[in-house]
Amino acid sequence: EVQLQAFGEGLVHPGGSLRLSCTASGFAFSSWIMGWFRQAPGKEREFVAAIRWRHGRTYFADSVKGRFTLSRDNAEHTSYLQMNSLKPEDTAIYYCALTTQYGSTRDLDFRSWGQGTQVTVSS
Repeated sequence: EVQLQAFGEGLVHPGGSLRLSCTASGFAFSSWIMGWFRQAPGKEREFVAAIRWRHGRTYFADSVKGRFTLSRDNAEHTSYLQMNSLKPEDTAIYYCALTTQYGSTRDLDFRSWGQGTQVTVSS
């Protein structure tokens, strides 16, 4: 059974940093792409970033490019979303999920969603 779990909930001031992690189990890691999405209150879920597990290649939404980075630790089966220069509009519940379609930003292409972790950016 594929299981993902996101961690790193926090409240930070604008301009601050926070690191989220997503730990996964139950699948062949090298074949998959792990993605991060977020959903703010009253808004649709939107793509944030994704990483191809085999090569570590990443791609990002324009709204976070240059501020967020994404990496993975093969031994720990964990991806890390490092969020810098946070803005109030980054406030959302962040989710991780899996896909086999590198380059996809559509939540319909992802599966095995984790439970989500809350990020709040406020002064």
